[in-house]
Amino acid sequence: MSRPLPLILAQAPGRPAGDWAGFAEDVERRVRLRPPGALVVYPELHLGESVPGRAAAPEDAAEPMDGKRGGFFSQLAGDLGIWLVPGSVYERGEDGQVYNTAPVYSPEGRYLAAYRKICPWRPYETTRPGSRFEVVVLPGVGRIGLSICYDTWFPEISRHLAWLGAELIVNVVRTGTSDRTQEEVLNRANAIANQVFVASVNSAAPSGVGRSLLIDPQGTVRSQTPDDGDATLTDVIDLDEVANVRRYGTAGLNRIWQQFRPGDPVLELPLYGGRIDPGTWAAVPSGRPGGGERP
Repeated sequence: MSRPLPLILAQAPGRPAGDWAGFAEDVERRVRLRPPGALVVYPELHLGESVPGRAAAPEDAAEPMDGKRGGFFSQLAGDLGIWLVPGSVYERGEDGQVYNTAPVYSPEGRYLAAYRKICPWRPYETTRPGSRFEVVVLPGVGRIGLSICYDTWFPEISRHLAWLGAELIVNVVRTGTSDRTQEEVLNRANAIANQVFVASVNSAAPSGVGRSLLIDPQGTVRSQTPDDGDATLTDVIDLDEVANVRRYGTAGLNRIWQQFRPGDPVLELPLYGGRIDPGTWAAVPSGRPGGGERP
């Protein structure tokens, strides 16, 4: 059994917030001659610059998810028949706050879900933190979890996405600083520790330093851009590989989601005011797109 998912990961320089036509042309260029039904991913705040390399002020670029911009994304995804993560955008929430939000659209042109960045890079980022994790079901394909840039530094976020059933964590990034080296290590660690695919898509220059990468559930880098140039990573991953690695173990050895068993002692977690309970440790079963939810 196989569940293939074509990926088109666009390491692109940022664009002005209103450059919808330019964005559409860029997406069409990258998906041309590619497999149908691909998941297309752009970097963090890709459509949100005031001048090249500089993000616009959040207050100036923010609009509701159901505004004209959202309608444009829906139509573009539907016209091209792709799953689309257009990077993240500044969202004006119903509460009036501004969030850094990554939406997802279907090949039928439907808005599926959106994730608000839980960990803005403080003190530099001023957006309101999100308050929930987001795992999106791609009907007939599988589950993807969403994270944005600095989120990858917090292992709790990736662990919770995996616990909720994510088989691929999509991490959209706008890193133009010297810590991209550490982010590469963290993304590999998150893939290994949770036995999931990780796609970390950074901006090209001048918005970011590039070095986007795709990692498999054993932590192997399947592909990576060598520098900060405009580039496209393409691959077709098999989401059943997640179930296989968890069944047989990383390197044929380590089955972390089967570590705790009924009858093992409960381990208190004072850090979280919570605990690891063996009865709830196992991840949501892989290979069942659209399956049940956690209680």
